[in-house]
Amino acid sequence: MINITIPKADVTITKKDHPELSNIYGFTDFHLIPRDKGGIFMFYNDKKELLFVGKARKLRQRIKKHFEDNVSPMKEHRDEVTKIAVCIVEEPVHREIYETYVINELKAKYNVDKVFFE
Repeated sequence: MINITIPKADVTITKKDHPELSNIYGFTDFHLIPRDKGGIFMFYNDKKELLFVGKARKLRQRIKKHFEDNVSPMKEHRDEVTKIAVCIVEEPVHREIYETYVINELKAKYNVDKVFFE
């Protein structure tokens, strides 16, 4: 049997109540997320429920896209996100495994692909 554990977050940023320099749904600390590293990211709401899990070859730009483009599965739920947790995972195969595992283990609310639970 394979034993997988959810990786610990390397970076966590939270939504500010009254951000003065934010144009991204209240998040001001995007500079803390690595620009050139790969990994997985998790969006949480204020009740600490997991909303969405994704993976990326370049984390910062992929996370920002979820708040900017019109094709993101999160486009209708962006206002719910209050915390973003990022785990650095350089190997593409490992990113795929962790993403699928976290989606199913923690039952991410808005992930529609890779879901094995009902």
